[in-house]
Amino acid sequence: MNHSANALLPRLVRFGAAVAVLALTWWAVSKGFRQGHVLPGPLQAASAFFGALASKAFWDHFFASALRVILAMTAAWVVAFPLGILMGSHKKLDAWLAPLVFLTYPIPKIVLLPVVLLLFGLGDFSKVFLIALIVGYQVLVAVRDGVAGLNPKYVDSVRTLGGGPWPLFRHVFLPAALPYGFTALRLGTGTGIAVLFFVESFATSRGLGYLIMDAWGRLHYGDMIVGILGMSLLGAALFETIEVLEKTLCRWQGARRRA
Repeated sequence: MNHSANALLPRLVRFGAAVAVLALTWWAVSKGFRQGHVLPGPLQAASAFFGALASKAFWDHFFASALRVILAMTAAWVVAFPLGILMGSHKKLDAWLAPLVFLTYPIPKIVLLPVVLLLFGLGDFSKVFLIALIVGYQVLVAVRDGVAGLNPKYVDSVRTLGGGPWPLFRHVFLPAALPYGFTALRLGTGTGIAVLFFVESFATSRGLGYLIMDAWGRLHYGDMIVGILGMSLLGAALFETIEVLEKTLCRWQGARRRA
């Protein structure tokens, strides 16, 4: 208990220092845009944000955005993670699929939004599909490279003991792939939130992206900052959740780091 408290305290201090630096930077920048109240100061923004937390309208927007991005990231993981393991562990399959993946990976997927909207309409499926497509590529490439770079001696040792495909997957490929998959998913959180904002900025009436753009159009900068802070809160919550999942499912990695 004391060890956990002692380990948590320095982290809280570092986070507090980071928040203080960001708040001071925000305050300094806001002083330069006082004319017309274009950028509210951090205290004004905090007051507006905490006031919005008591509003049902804010939570309607927040949960609409949260549902879209969580569904998208879950779909990306369900498809890309096992496919990355298959490509990394089967050279013949990888020989056929890798050229397709690496030819399409550099394409900025956000430019496909008009095509996605034409194919699937203006509903939530299009938004979820595009976010999942972008994040899924990141997970796929990271997992595939991680498994492909695995030392062959681990595979040979299991095969020598008579292990078939399932023991190889469970004891070799899955533990090797999980850290790469979670790292890609964490990094994909920022990308997913950015795409979420873009796809919610039109053809919808719910979501934090809509809230931000609607407030900007009305020149209501307080509501705009509330939406930005809400989207930041959503991104931070997703990032921390993925980190907790990684620590829970990859405990062996933490033990190796401490060794």
